[in-house]
Amino acid sequence: MNQTSTFDQTITVMIVDDHPLLREGLVAVVQGERDMRVVAEATNGMEAIEGVRRHRPDVTLMDLQMPEMDGIAATTAIRAEWPSARIVILTTYHGDVQVLRALKAGASGYLLKSMVSTNLLEAIRSVNAGLRYIPREIASELAAHLTDEALSAREIEVLQRVANGNSNKQIAVQLMVSEDTVKSHIRNVLAKLSANDRTHAVTIAIKRGIIYM
Repeated sequence: MNQTSTFDQTITVMIVDDHPLLREGLVAVVQGERDMRVVAEATNGMEAIEGVRRHRPDVTLMDLQMPEMDGIAATTAIRAEWPSARIVILTTYHGDVQVLRALKAGASGYLLKSMVSTNLLEAIRSVNAGLRYIPREIASELAAHLTDEALSAREIEVLQRVANGNSNKQIAVQLMVSEDTVKSHIRNVLAKLSANDRTHAVTIAIKRGIIYM
């Protein structure tokens, strides 16, 4: 996106993460490359949007979980304003559902923070070249659940409340529905996730990025 990269072949990078030590580490890795330069840093999605407006980085490294505005919302907003923006989601979350959300939001790549030392520079260069970057481990996770039936928005809401420690009766009151309706949603959730019980369903959902804790 940045016009300077057209002439000097330098890939300009913005790093978005609310953890200062991690940002410092990423800056050090990127700045250590002759063909890359960090042009901006941000601590949340709102700052990320402003950073793209001011600096037009070639590639943005975007964390998922941040205060004020998360990475998915920021990616959606940035891509709506700049369709050519290239964003790599950099996160600890590897669940297939979370990956799909990121890709649907317009991310060009998805990388786990545990892969930074081995894959980060390749991801930046690949995305800058117009390619999509998804490591084999993450692609395998996506493929494993490709034909799974997705949970409905209401089923996810019920499951999140289960994960938060609510009983069926409490959830029914909170959602202003009958307890039988809640039980029906939970039965559907167990079937779709191939879960043995409520606790198993919550564990699976957290691992896949369907709900958060």
